Amino acid sequence: MSRKLFVNLPVRDLDATVAFFTRLGFSFDPEYTDANATCMRVGETAFVMLLVEPFFAGFLDRPIAEARERAQVLLAVDAADREAVDAMVAEAVAAGGRTFRPPQDHGFMYQHGFEDLDGHLWEVFHMSAPPPG
Repeated sequence: MSRKLFVNLPVRDLDATVAFFTRLGFSFDPEYTDANATCMRVGETAFVMLLVEPFFAGFLDRPIAEARERAQVLLAVDAADREAVDAMVAEAVAAGGRTFRPPQDHGFMYQHGFEDLDGHLWEVFHMSAPPPG
């Protein structure tokens, strides 16, 4: 059975976040977009729901973590090749994000990452072969 994955992330400024991820090449589903949220398409079965913080908080019984202070999740997205990894990270930085560590080359996998406008961590990777073992 194939399942869809929906990751929910709190954001402070929905319009700025949409502009940021649009620059990185992501698209959004207008059917699931209003003043409180939007659905960012990551793949055929993977989506990120970007929810303004007060709306996001309505689903919880605990405070929202400050992503710039503590890592709770590392979101990973693949890229076509090493150049695409570097291009996405460079575009993220140009759009107001920042890197959180240098690129990593593991031979079979190359990865680099960025922190988005709200401090969420995104790892962009290209795997040239399956992991060893």
